[in-house]
Amino acid sequence: MALVLGASRGLGFLVARELGRRGHDLAVVARSPEGLEAARGDLEATGARVVTLPADLASRPAAESVVEAADRSFGRLDVVVANAGIIQVAPLRALDAQDLADAHDAIFWSAVYPVLAAIPVLRRGGGGHVVVITSIGGKVPTPRLLPYTAAKFATVGFAEALRTEAGRDGVTVTTVVPGLMRTGSTRNALVGGDREAELRWFTALASLPLLSMDAGAAARRIVAGGLAGRPEVVLTPAAKVGLRVHGLAPGLTQRALTLLDRLLPAPGDDPPQPGHTLPEQPWWQRLLTTLDRRAAVRHHELDDETPRR
Repeated sequence: MALVLGASRGLGFLVARELGRRGHDLAVVARSPEGLEAARGDLEATGARVVTLPADLASRPAAESVVEAADRSFGRLDVVVANAGIIQVAPLRALDAQDLADAHDAIFWSAVYPVLAAIPVLRRGGGGHVVVITSIGGKVPTPRLLPYTAAKFATVGFAEALRTEAGRDGVTVTTVVPGLMRTGSTRNALVGGDREAELRWFTALASLPLLSMDAGAAARRIVAGGLAGRPEVVLTPAAKVGLRVHGLAPGLTQRALTLLDRLLPAPGDDPPQPGHTLPEQPWWQRLLTTLDRRAAVRHHELDDETPRR
């Protein structure tokens, strides 16, 4: 049985569907009950038994209750996928400390609380697999993504350190490091500063085939790597190159990314709000982001527009 966190839409939904196709029954978690119900039919079509567990995983009691409910529903736990999160796209001047706290709640603690609760259950069953989905932003500092990057760096550290100790209990921990993927999630990103301009560059990059990856293909590679117990899965050629360059010459990459920031829209100071609440993009932007918008329909991004916490 697989417990998938952040599974109502986007990559989490696709990972859950891939696990269902591979014969796993599913306990799926998200904050939105409506979003989970919208995804349920597609997940059940894989032949899996599906239990939906609405919860805010940033709450430790709620996260522990989710693990208990999944174990109680199926009598065992074999796989845990930590994928819950938010993303804030904004310049520094549009952010405050609460934005960083929100990101850590939604990304870091929403992985830590349920994974730590699941380890004894996995141990009791003789072992299993933990898959923690992070980001290239958790390895390489990225402009306009400060809260996201800080939370993802923390999550990478948690996953890598956890692997060093969980193995004695037969539990493998896989750190997944995706680059840009065409999930359609950009419309639910929290966008600040010059909001419309920030959303334009972010959605454009997420739609370009040479820079971004088909999310279904990414889900297949994530599941294959997690079930094989690989230490790390890096997705997209750009992410692989970025990791290698940053590892060899971190000063060089930081200088290059500082220059990149100056090519992005002039910083504004409007606080972040969901991308789907902004005015409709111009026709040329909609044409440029066709792949991302189609992905949003397929991956239930329109069915779960859970607002900022």
